[in-house]
Amino acid sequence: LRQMMNQALEARKVRLSLADFIVRALAITLPSHPALNARFDPARNEVTRYGDINLGIAVAVPDGLIVPILHGINNLPLREIRQRTADLVERARQQRLRREEQTEGTFTISNLGTFGIAHFSAIINPPEVAILALGAAEKRAVVRGGALVPRTILSATLSCDHRVVDGAVAAAFLQALKNVLENPGIMVV
Repeated sequence: LRQMMNQALEARKVRLSLADFIVRALAITLPSHPALNARFDPARNEVTRYGDINLGIAVAVPDGLIVPILHGINNLPLREIRQRTADLVERARQQRLRREEQTEGTFTISNLGTFGIAHFSAIINPPEVAILALGAAEKRAVVRGGALVPRTILSATLSCDHRVVDGAVAAAFLQALKNVLENPGIMVV
């Protein structure tokens, strides 16, 4: 699907990444799992759940890490996700983000796939209650119908604040996210 869409978007000079599809899959999956699209205030012992999904994107900068926020991903098509993400990441690296582009995140992703890291655990970005760690998408041998076949496999690890999200809720979310990613046609409907 990604290859086909990139061919269709080539004239517009837009190239969708695997991460764009993951962001879109999150936009589809998180509304059904509101406990993960939330923020926790420990001083008040209060959880706030959000309707819109404001996705933090961990970006390495010379002095460490910055998390620009892609606001309202649940309302964005894939092409716009690509364009806004590229703009945010570029301006984050140049340290040219506006204050509102660094606040009010409700869920974060951290992607070390471009560094060749296959699997890792990310640290939650408080006051958010969850973060998704994305490893490299790699060709691996898997068994299908009794035969070994090459498939592209991506490892994703979810870290949650257990004061808010328990393992069963996290597992249901991961299962739903996996279903969307394995059936990408859902993302363009």
